[in-house]
Amino acid sequence: MKKILITAIALITTMTSSMADIHSPPGSHYTSTRKLGRAISNILYGIVEIPEQIVRKNERYGRKAGYSYGVVDGTRRAFSRIGYGFYELFTFRCPTYHGTFKPPYERCGADGNIGMNVHEGLSEFPPELGAEGYYSHVRSQKY
Repeated sequence: MKKILITAIALITTMTSSMADIHSPPGSHYTSTRKLGRAISNILYGIVEIPEQIVRKNERYGRKAGYSYGVVDGTRRAFSRIGYGFYELFTFRCPTYHGTFKPPYERCGADGNIGMNVHEGLSEFPPELGAEGYYSHVRSQKY
């Protein structure tokens, strides 16, 4: 009886101690490979910021602001994105931002995630023109 009890206690102890938190740490998604991909993406597609900002400023402030302020702001953002791209290309093997491979530019989302702030910050990757979905893809019909 003692052997069964000791075996059961040992089995329960090993099973409960083997249940661990298997979530990955917050910085584990940011690797040198992702930093290299982000650098190449920013260099090649950073120029897309100009038409993107024209469209955004046009929707927010009107046509005249879109083709004046949008061009100027888009050019500024394109140059900073391309500059960050070259910086990350030359340092992609080194964890430069607070000892991690996270992007060096400012985080913009309200919840701490990287998002798009039209006035100041950059998203992690350049915007994709024409890839935004405005309609939900739900197949429901109203009767």
